Amino acid sequence: ALAIARAETPGAERVRFGVVALGKTGGQELNYVSDVDVLYVAEPADGGPAEAAIETAGRLAAALARVCSDNTQAGTIWPLDANLRPEGAAGPIVRSLAALRRYYENWAGNWEYQAMLKARPMAGDLALGQAFCDIVGPLVWTAAQREGFVDEVQAMRGRVIAGIPARERGREIKLEAGGLRDTEFSVQLLQLVHGRTDERLRLRATLPALEALTAHGYIGRADGAALAGAYRFQRLLEHRVQLHQLRRTHLMPEDDAGLRRLARSLGLSQGEAVEKAWRESARLVQRLHQRVFYSPLLEAVARIPTADIRLTADAAQARLRALGYGDPAAALRHIEALSSGLTRRAEIQRQLLPAMLGWLAAGPNPDMGLLSFRQLSDALGGSPFYLRALRDEGAMAERLARILATSRYATALLRRAPAMVELLVGDKIPPVKERSALAAEMAAIADRHDEASCGQFLRAVRGRELARVAMADILGQADIRRVGRELSDIADASLEAALLTARRAFPEAPEMTVIALGRWGGQELSYASDADLMVIVSDNAGPASLRAAEEVVAAMRRLLQGAGSDHGLDLDADLRPEGKGGPLVRSLASCIAYYSRWSSPWEAQALLRARLGAGQPGLAAAFLDAIGPLRYPQGGPTKTQVTEIRRLKSRMETERLPRGVNPRSHVKLGPGGLSDVEWAVQLLQLRHAAAVPGLQTTSTLDALEAARAAGLVEEAEAADLAAAWIFASRLRNAVMLLRDRPSDAIPADATQAAQVAEILGYEPGGASHLSHDWGQLALRAKKAADRLFWDLSA
Repeated sequence: ALAIARAETPGAERVRFGVVALGKTGGQELNYVSDVDVLYVAEPADGGPAEAAIETAGRLAAALARVCSDNTQAGTIWPLDANLRPEGAAGPIVRSLAALRRYYENWAGNWEYQAMLKARPMAGDLALGQAFCDIVGPLVWTAAQREGFVDEVQAMRGRVIAGIPARERGREIKLEAGGLRDTEFSVQLLQLVHGRTDERLRLRATLPALEALTAHGYIGRADGAALAGAYRFQRLLEHRVQLHQLRRTHLMPEDDAGLRRLARSLGLSQGEAVEKAWRESARLVQRLHQRVFYSPLLEAVARIPTADIRLTADAAQARLRALGYGDPAAALRHIEALSSGLTRRAEIQRQLLPAMLGWLAAGPNPDMGLLSFRQLSDALGGSPFYLRALRDEGAMAERLARILATSRYATALLRRAPAMVELLVGDKIPPVKERSALAAEMAAIADRHDEASCGQFLRAVRGRELARVAMADILGQADIRRVGRELSDIADASLEAALLTARRAFPEAPEMTVIALGRWGGQELSYASDADLMVIVSDNAGPASLRAAEEVVAAMRRLLQGAGSDHGLDLDADLRPEGKGGPLVRSLASCIAYYSRWSSPWEAQALLRARLGAGQPGLAAAFLDAIGPLRYPQGGPTKTQVTEIRRLKSRMETERLPRGVNPRSHVKLGPGGLSDVEWAVQLLQLRHAAAVPGLQTTSTLDALEAARAAGLVEEAEAADLAAAWIFASRLRNAVMLLRDRPSDAIPADATQAAQVAEILGYEPGGASHLSHDWGQLALRAKKAADRLFWDLSA
């Protein structure tokens, strides 16, 4: 056709004229009936004026298009489409090499680089066509790092779907969601993002590119095979519907005869079968396209400049230091350990790491996060799920990076229960099972093992559930009340299973119940809390059975405490009658007699949080009924009892506040801290719970809200007390999450204080804001607590 056009165009011999194939022509994957996408480039052949050569080339291009599209007795060739050229239909039909270079270097849009992915010399002056490809090729493979590239490609795909005419929706093989274009866009986007550094992906045709992406770990083997199979099937459908009347169409037949004809051309007997197979392929493609095309990993890698991915060792250390890594040399060693080698695992890690390094750097402690990622990857290296999910499953990798760079506590739990990373696949971490279901699971474990091995399995289940709570907390999916409730539910189930196991070894032990006290009783446990408890047995227990009950408690301790790395549960019975000096186990009658005759005011106060923790419910109910008048006394405590409570609080805070700690930074015993809030609320309960049923609760916040509703606390005071309690509780948990060591104070170390601030939602470097905010809130809470607790006229 070009030879005919040259013969018809005067002066054509003075023009070098190259035809570059684009689109399906460029990829050598034409349909039976297609436009042929082309781009024209021209230069003077004899050093003559460029303007004259371009003008002649324009006439030559017009003649070429007419020759190809003329209707003749022999039919037509293909229509040529030059609308992918610079500026589209509004731009010059032909440009010189210099003009094309200027355009693609300075003004081309992101979609135009994607269009050049399949460019190849096709006809005419092939050397000139190749010269153009040599200019545009390097630009194509750096386009993905341009601002908004991935977003723009994704938006363009959305516009294509939105532009399908209403009468054709539901029938489009090519453009519909799940159609051919979804596969092509997914493959091209992966090529453009990862092909910057991996030349193995620089292929023009869809199927060879898909095979390369699959072979080198950018797409899972099963997903790659499924996507390729669906693409082949849909291309086959497209070819068959075009062959029927040699007409350019991408629509499935609507009529039964058309569907039957299409089915038989594919070796199927019924039209329903072909339509079903087509729709199944579309659903498959749509699912895989959503996972690949909208992957946060893809967008994160695209934002990293190509030069930064190809750094020398020295430059890489500088880059890591700039990202926020404190020990770049160690970080490089971790990167090398993760990504070296020729295994598929190493291939996938090389894809993950550019994005993971950025996501880890966004956390409070990038160095800890990268080390933890290496350790977790080593632990899960043999799991086919782990790396595949990090690469393919939505924002899982970003969520994991946030957790690893935030929390030693959560990371330690994940190393012991690495399968819990699967919970990060979904948008939300599922909550802890209901107490009864979790207790049943633990009880089933207890039934299958003796004490020697049971503790290990119970602590494993407990650790698994602690990891669930911590991950939800770090990701902002669980408020402090949910965290406290779920930690308490885990403790309930743990004690229930431990009691069941321990009793088997001492069949002579009587009926027992464990009463939860303190933060456990209030369902307000923190990550570092002990389980405060009291153990009560039935009244028919004799001396021998009481000794057996004490052995049961000792066995429960052994089962639940474990080694330090187990994050076991410590049992604290110091709040029992007579404290440390009293018997570890008492009968129901003995407990009731003690509290009715000899208990101190502080012991009645401690009983405000008493509830069933584990064991025999009837026994617990009888005890709680008996102590009701003590903890909810008619008319409230006497003035002497109130004075004793106040004296005890003052002495406790003086004796327990650690030496050298600034009281204003101590969120438990300092002014306005947890102690101030809880003692003020508990004194309100002692005074008014008999008359205000809403105060008969083990929860601090619920009791505070009931006091506000009853007019016992002003709105502003209640708000300040609740805010201080929540802030202090969150801060204690944040310190434990960060360091895996408990503390009740804002860290004195500036780096750790900044990291705690980040966990609490402050911007990086927000330690000063954290201290300021706590100081202001504590002042208001102190003022409200003082009025409620120390008012001598009350």
